[in-house]
Amino acid sequence: MPDTDGAPAAPAPHGDPVLRFLRAADRTPDRPAVRDGQRCLSFGELADHSARLADVLAGHGVRRGTLVGVRLPRSVDLVVALLAVWRAGGAYVPLDPGYPAERLAHMTRDADLRLVVTDRPDPAPHPGVRPVAVDERAPDTAARRPETTPTPDDPAYVIYTSGSTGRPKGVVVSRGGVAHLIAALEHGGLYADAPRTVGWNASVSFDASVQQWARVCRGDTLVLIDDRLRSEPAAFAAHVREHGVTDLDVTPSHWQVLSDLLLDHPGGTPLRLFVGGEPIPTPLWRDLALAAERGLVEAVNVYGPTETTVDATAAWITGDRPHLGLPLHGVRGQVLDAQLRPVPDGTEGELFLAGSGVAQAYLGRPALTAERFLPDPAAAASPGSRMYRTGDRVRRRADGTLDYLGRTDRQVKLHGFRIEPGEIETALADHPDVAAAAVTADAARGLSAYCTLAHGPATADAPERTAARLLSHLAATLPPYLVPSRLAVLPDMPLTANGKLDHAALPAAADRARAARPADEDGHLEPTGPVEPLIARTWAEVLGRDRVRADDDFFVLGGHSLMALKVIAGLKRSLGVVISTRAVYQHPQLRELARHVEDLLADRP
Repeated sequence: MPDTDGAPAAPAPHGDPVLRFLRAADRTPDRPAVRDGQRCLSFGELADHSARLADVLAGHGVRRGTLVGVRLPRSVDLVVALLAVWRAGGAYVPLDPGYPAERLAHMTRDADLRLVVTDRPDPAPHPGVRPVAVDERAPDTAARRPETTPTPDDPAYVIYTSGSTGRPKGVVVSRGGVAHLIAALEHGGLYADAPRTVGWNASVSFDASVQQWARVCRGDTLVLIDDRLRSEPAAFAAHVREHGVTDLDVTPSHWQVLSDLLLDHPGGTPLRLFVGGEPIPTPLWRDLALAAERGLVEAVNVYGPTETTVDATAAWITGDRPHLGLPLHGVRGQVLDAQLRPVPDGTEGELFLAGSGVAQAYLGRPALTAERFLPDPAAAASPGSRMYRTGDRVRRRADGTLDYLGRTDRQVKLHGFRIEPGEIETALADHPDVAAAAVTADAARGLSAYCTLAHGPATADAPERTAARLLSHLAATLPPYLVPSRLAVLPDMPLTANGKLDHAALPAAADRARAARPADEDGHLEPTGPVEPLIARTWAEVLGRDRVRADDDFFVLGGHSLMALKVIAGLKRSLGVVISTRAVYQHPQLRELARHVEDLLADRP
């Protein structure tokens, strides 16, 4: 059971991540360090490439603490760039090339970036920002940069998370926090002693990526899994098997569409799964526990906010009941009431986390930093020690493990993404046609947006066109994971008895608004034949709908890429056929998809 009175001693780190990488490169220069679909670099080559780019960055003025933007796809070059920023003493700010230009511009301004490492010209260059090519070389006359000697307090990266006020916030994490993360996972036996092969599955814009890519610093081999592979379950599984991936980080939602493909071909070594990003449903927990008993996987549930350097607790997945497990070594988890007093075991409270992994601050936001990062009353012997207020409601069991009970606010985790509905509501309300906006979220239906219009009631056929236009506005403003699956235009917002917005009543209000519009039931086609009804049932289950018709469009009904993966998994179970995600996009109408599936079935031997 963790020490809840005094901070447990942090595991002694083996040094800064970069120093560990250099030792690994010296030991095994010829062993593969990182590979993507086209290239592979050995540890020696990765050390050389990152040193050259670090020299270039140093020549442009990068020193300890300098923030450097990195705008690269998930590739070998991305690992080179991240290591180079660290070797020059800087901290990286990931700029996902798939994000809207407006989002990237905000992050660039907010972080006051002067350099961005990239592999292509910026379509919307920012004044005062110099692009640095990932293969740029320092002049021959330039002096070779000495390796910096970082301190644990030097920043390592700034990752932007969704903000409740409509403004994303940058979380500043230290080099010591990254060193603590690696050492704590090693201490807990979650990282094996011998080098492993790690699948890098997360976007670099999310903190889960740090737990994956930084493993190269301890001598593990990285196998990059790009967005194309992520969208094709069969190709994803084949890639994992082909490259001998032994350790894989997944969200529960993603594993549900991969499990059949990967458990069917477990290989010689059980796949070690790091499952996190959102709560694990009880049925999935039990399935994973059973697979672990059979020796097919070694599954661990990892939990932690961005503000505590990725992971703060861990639990091997066994038994029947999901839980967060125990705090990692060097982490103190306190369950407190509204007055910041400890609550008895078995009593609900808010989780506060302290220790070496606590982030430094929200970049440029001292008031918000002071609100969420509080003095740690249990660390009298460590002046200045702070704890992070997670906003997660938990209950401590008698054995010290923590049960997750929900949030104290409206923040949600969907498909591994941390989402503040307020950010989406602000973006929607910024449109001149919108009078009021609201957003709800649930695991089955994803994000749903609702709004009333500034110019009065819409005509009978206007809401659908208006909704499509407003969703396009959001897609041009927000990253894909924040764009709702559906948007309903309402005549007015439902209110509670005391006049506040009634979020629980929004879906019913949208149903009433649709029912009030003229219907054209005779124009719709019912599913027929052997395949259409099966696809209709799969769509209805995935989309959370009572009825799906043959001429319905998957994406018009609110489908998105992860739902498409669930459709693929459902059809594999019901029909024994594997279709690609591309096929769902190419045949969005149910009847068209049914014809494609029938063709595949007919071609089978």
